[in-house]
Amino acid sequence: MAAPPQYLKPSPAWEEHEKPTMPGSASMPWHPPHIRFAYACVALLVGITGGLGNALVSANLPAIQGTLGLTPAEAAWLPAAYIMVNVTSNLMVFKFRQQFGLRLFAEIGLSLYAFVTLLHLLVGGFEMAILVRAVSGLAGATTSTLAMLYMLQAAPKQYTGKMLVLGVGIAQIATPLAWLMSPALLDMGQWHNLYLFEAGLALCSLAAVVVLKLPPGIHIKVIEPLDFVTFALVAPAVAMIVAVLAQGFTRWWFDTPWLAYLLIAAVVLMTIALFIEHHRANPLIQTRWLMMGPTIRFMIGAFLIRFLTSEQTYGAVGLLRTLGMGPDQMQPLFAVILAGTICGMVASSVTFSPKTVIPQILFSILLFGVAAWLDYGRTSLDRPHDFFVSQFLVAVGAGMFMGPMVMIGIMQALKFGADHVVTFVVMLAMTQSLGGFTGAAALSTYQLHREHVHSTQIVAQLNPADPVVAQRLRLQQQIYQGVNTDPALRAAQGVGQLAQISRREANVLAFNDVFALSGVIAILFLGWSLIIAVRLARRQKREAAALLNQAPAGAPAR
Repeated sequence: MAAPPQYLKPSPAWEEHEKPTMPGSASMPWHPPHIRFAYACVALLVGITGGLGNALVSANLPAIQGTLGLTPAEAAWLPAAYIMVNVTSNLMVFKFRQQFGLRLFAEIGLSLYAFVTLLHLLVGGFEMAILVRAVSGLAGATTSTLAMLYMLQAAPKQYTGKMLVLGVGIAQIATPLAWLMSPALLDMGQWHNLYLFEAGLALCSLAAVVVLKLPPGIHIKVIEPLDFVTFALVAPAVAMIVAVLAQGFTRWWFDTPWLAYLLIAAVVLMTIALFIEHHRANPLIQTRWLMMGPTIRFMIGAFLIRFLTSEQTYGAVGLLRTLGMGPDQMQPLFAVILAGTICGMVASSVTFSPKTVIPQILFSILLFGVAAWLDYGRTSLDRPHDFFVSQFLVAVGAGMFMGPMVMIGIMQALKFGADHVVTFVVMLAMTQSLGGFTGAAALSTYQLHREHVHSTQIVAQLNPADPVVAQRLRLQQQIYQGVNTDPALRAAQGVGQLAQISRREANVLAFNDVFALSGVIAILFLGWSLIIAVRLARRQKREAAALLNQAPAGAPAR
């Protein structure tokens, strides 16, 4: 039998509707309308702060790489550092907020984030850039939770589910915002403006959190010495997995032996951590719950949904970048994506109820499949406006699924006790962060493989004796006729130009294969989800019928 919780502070005399849902959550007192609006604004600010810095770096990675003089392998460490720290920080955030309150952790994280970002402006360099991204991951682990808790204060308790959907979805608008704002920030200066804007956001969020405090909650003693042992094992294991995903494509998977050594070390460390947790009286990670069928299905589903969103972040954006489109040209597209994300969040919040949770997730998967089908068949003549419809659908699906998925996971965890929520939080962070990272790594690898296949096929058809090919070569040579009088050099330049065009077309065909793969995965995932949903509905119907049949038997005889 579990020991009763050890309260660290006396609890106020809350009314029943004001009590926190669990230790670490804020109470729900009555607020006047203007205060509720202020809570919503703070939720929006801190939610954007957590992800916008990393999104700005990802959107402008080629420019930052060139400015700092980094190789592609070095540049890949920047977004990886954020993921490494962000995922593992969630392991301790939940227990920290239960014992000390989340606001203290947020103040520490945001202050450190702003300080290191400003220091990077003075010092610069690759190592400081890595440190900034790591600290931003620490801050992001708190701001995502803060955004949800602040948004819950923006409406009465009966709207908790709807506010939860909005709170967890705020971080998703960071990426389209970054693409919309990047050209203006870079036009006013170099990469320094990106980091200056990051530091300003962190300071504004810190001020907002300090000025408008969350209502008090319940603080209990939950942190144990073995928690730090588990963290010391899991954190490097996750970091090693992220490093493999980040460097695998750039350095190539089978050409770099130390990637295999990292994976082996990660498996060993994770196995030791799970063994310790499995035999603890009060584990940080509930291993038995993780091995249950519903939990495994949830992890697979959450991972695949985030994987499918890579059709936008890598597929559409990657194709447009291959065709020479930069942030300036893609601004209208990301305005559409921002609108779609907001529409998905609002639609999910408005229609949110226990009965609509599963349909919303299924509808999101369907939208991903439809978008992939619309994008299949792209050509080198396509431009950002040709992706408006498909990427709007992806954005709506991405904005719609997050809230229902979090609600399903929390309800499953709470069935076994509040101590299972920390396991759910870590599991959600890992499936979402690693799902997106794995999606980019897998799709980029698949795209490169298909590009080689298509390039080989195209080159095999380029026979100079073919009249069509010969005519095309003459046209390519004429391009240089006004600047080069050497016929042999013009012929070589024409062949090189035709080879570049061939590679471009091979890349376009390879991205079409990526869209096709995403569509197939979405269809299979949708079918699997429908089967599970039907089986669950039938089981609930049988259980309800069994309860009805038992009711007369248990009734007293007249």
